[in-house]
Order: sequence, then structure tokens, then C-alpha cells
Amino acid sequence: MNNSFFSTKKIVYAAFIAALYATLTLAIAPLGYGPVQFRVAEALTVLPFFSSFSVLGLTLGCLISNIISPYGILDLIFGSFATLVAAIITYKIGKSNLKFKLYLAPLPAVIVNGIVIGLLINLSLPSKPILTSLLGISLNTKALIPTMLLIAVEELIPCYLIGLPLLLLIKKNPTLKKLFTL
Repeated sequence: MNNSFFSTKKIVYAAFIAALYATLTLAIAPLGYGPVQFRVAEALTVLPFFSSFSVLGLTLGCLISNIISPYGILDLIFGSFATLVAAIITYKIGKSNLKFKLYLAPLPAVIVNGIVIGLLINLSLPSKPILTSLLGISLNTKALIPTMLLIAVEELIPCYLIGLPLLLLIKKNPTLKKLFTL
């Protein structure tokens, strides 16, 4: 049964990652939400480099964390979706033959969250709408790119200053590598 796709070990691993992500985010909750945010848990976005079940764990952890988001259901859906997309890309990087893949692994979370969360926050900014879509969603086009860049920079800090060293530590330590590779 250990070799099955949904082994107990894999489910527990995904649940552990989800709980760790949610705990790290909720422990400093006010800092993890808003136009100026810092989520230490984003350092964990490098874990799909080693295991597909990290993708599930990160997505569930983000979903749980976003339940209390000031952006409501939009962050619950799109924030969690951004984490899922970034985690899948990170997993693909881990399985690739790219030369500098260790250093590329934190990048999907930076780019995807910069775009998706930047757009989400921009839609929530109180300002006179410049562009209105068919769905009635208003974009402040002057603030869109700066908001996306701000979120990307804020994502860059935990992903590269904490996540990359974590990735390198796991990669070099056989015990940790065995623990995080399923």
C-alpha cells in the first residue's frame, strides 16, 4: 500500500505542509494580507521541487489561511489558485533538466503571486475606475503594474531569503531529502 498514489505517508505529508503553511501565516496574520504583506509561509513554496504532494499541502494551507483574508472569497479562490499554479510549475522545474533549477524553484511563486495577487489587490483599491470589464470589475490601470511589482518583491523576500536556503539545505542533507521526497 505504500507505493499507491494516495498512501497514508503522502496524505500525512500533505496535511503537515498544509498545517505548517496555515500556522505560519495565521501566527502573523495581519502581516500576511493586504497591499503590503509578508507571508513567511511562502518560503515553503519551494517544497514542490521535491514532491508532488507538497502541491496539495501548499494549496490547502493557502486555502485555510485565506479564510480570514480581508479580500474574502476572491482571495480564497484566486489566492489559492495562484498557489496551486506556482506549486505545479515549481514541481515541473524540480523534475526538469534545467541547469540552474535550484535557483529557479522559488521564482514561480514570485511571478504568479505578483500577477494574481497584484491584480486582486488592484481590484480592491478604492479609486476611480479607469477600465471596466463586462463583468463590472474595475481596474485602476495606473496602479496595476506597481501593485503587481510590490507583491512580487514582497514574495521575493521569503521565497529567496528563506525558501532558497531551505531548498539547498534539504538538497544537501540526505535525511531531509528522504523526508521531503515522496
